Amino acid sequence: MLSRTADNLFWIARYMERAETAARLLEVGSRIALLPSAAGYRNEWDSLLQASGNADAFARKYGEPVQRNIESFLFFDRDNANSVASCITTARENARIVRTALTAQVWDALNSAFQELRHLERTPRSELELSRLTEWTMRHAAMVRGAIDATLLRNDGWDFLNLGYHLERADNTARLMDVKYYVLLPKVDFVGSGYDNYQWTTMLRAMGAHRAFHWAYGGEVTAAKIAHFLILNRQSPRSLITCVDGLSDHLDRIAKAYGTCTPAQEAARAMREGIEALTVEDIFEEGLHEFLSRFIGVNADMGALVRNTYLDGDR
Repeated sequence: MLSRTADNLFWIARYMERAETAARLLEVGSRIALLPSAAGYRNEWDSLLQASGNADAFARKYGEPVQRNIESFLFFDRDNANSVASCITTARENARIVRTALTAQVWDALNSAFQELRHLERTPRSELELSRLTEWTMRHAAMVRGAIDATLLRNDGWDFLNLGYHLERADNTARLMDVKYYVLLPKVDFVGSGYDNYQWTTMLRAMGAHRAFHWAYGGEVTAAKIAHFLILNRQSPRSLITCVDGLSDHLDRIAKAYGTCTPAQEAARAMREGIEALTVEDIFEEGLHEFLSRFIGVNADMGALVRNTYLDGDR
């Protein structure tokens, strides 16, 4: 497969997953904003910008983090390359370029999302509730992923799509978890309190993981259980270890198909071994925010290595 084609497929997946995460960030912010205030260090809307890495870009354009402006910035703003509108548009453009590498069902799912987005952009903002926008985004992201899983051959193109999904989902799960720690409680005494646990429950609901969590653990929601579920539990489809497993497995499939092992496979195996060796106690001893920040950096380095190894060869 030409590296140009692999690159387009890789970024289709990344941008669709990124669009879904922007919607989930908005869902997290809207849910946490409804909770009674505990006078945290940051307000919940500023936390979204910090966790998404878009705080500086937002401040340059809008100034203070007002909810209405953040909603527009994360959903509609074309100046924000990570907004839902920008991500879906870019994913669809990548798909148009490699149209012959996709099934009709995958193209239709991407193109339908793009056409409906254009209709939303023409609708007066006052007529669009945030919940409608977030649900719309998550539904179309699921439809694209479902079409990919149901109709594409399990060849190297499918592997590059899944590399994009796993890298992006790992980054996004870490960022969504980190939102909780940007809405800092006012003092250590609040950790483990009913308020703290209620925030975690809200986070699970916004991530679509509340029922799965209770199937896996039952009983009381605690930070330790959620950290295990979203970081170390292979049954959780959004967990960091599930994403790292998928990343390593698809890189191994590509190595087998091409008959060549590269530093990307070695780095992915090291990444998997590193997270497998951890316990929840290790993570909290390091500090959850510190661990998540470190993981985001390692995951970004892994993405750069994949691009340098496979995607930039004939550019």
